[in-house]
Amino acid sequence: MAAVDTLVLASASPRRLELLKQVGIVLDAVDPADIDETPLKNEAPDKLVSRLAREKLQAVIPRHLGCWVMSADTIVACGKRVFLKPIDESEARRALSLLSGRRHRVISAVCIGTPSGEIHHRKVSTSVSFKRLHENEIEAYVQSNEWHDKAGGYAIQGRAVRFVRSINGSYSNIVGLPLFETCGMLEGLGFSIDGSK
Repeated sequence: MAAVDTLVLASASPRRLELLKQVGIVLDAVDPADIDETPLKNEAPDKLVSRLAREKLQAVIPRHLGCWVMSADTIVACGKRVFLKPIDESEARRALSLLSGRRHRVISAVCIGTPSGEIHHRKVSTSVSFKRLHENEIEAYVQSNEWHDKAGGYAIQGRAVRFVRSINGSYSNIVGLPLFETCGMLEGLGFSIDGSK
């Protein structure tokens, strides 16, 4: 293990940064991975999210040898259908319409690379049930612009919380990072979480 816990986050997500800060995890660097996130043909949601998290980690580790490196990826899935970040208002409307009145899964994969070169992986799934959305509700939400850069086209920590009938699992996972599992992984591997580096 490195003498100093130097942690690099391979993500530019402001939500992940805020969540880590919330639990006292101090980052030494943020180094987003630039990878192609296009799903492979017939790739299952669980396989996709795990692959993307691993590829992000593997892209960033060589730039920070001897450090702790963490990557994560989050997707929304309804059955075998994957909802990535909408590219425009039309895609956001379509995503919300398809999630309306249905249960879906928010799946995150977290990968941690240790200073000694080990790679550890954890996947977390949260079940979310939406109420049936009226067209005017969908349109008002799309016009709020909260859907930008959000898997599934919504942010539970924002206005979309009023669409949520029930949650089974980690709330922070829906926001973008399962904190309980992430902190458990880091501490179990020997990383000190105390915010006093």
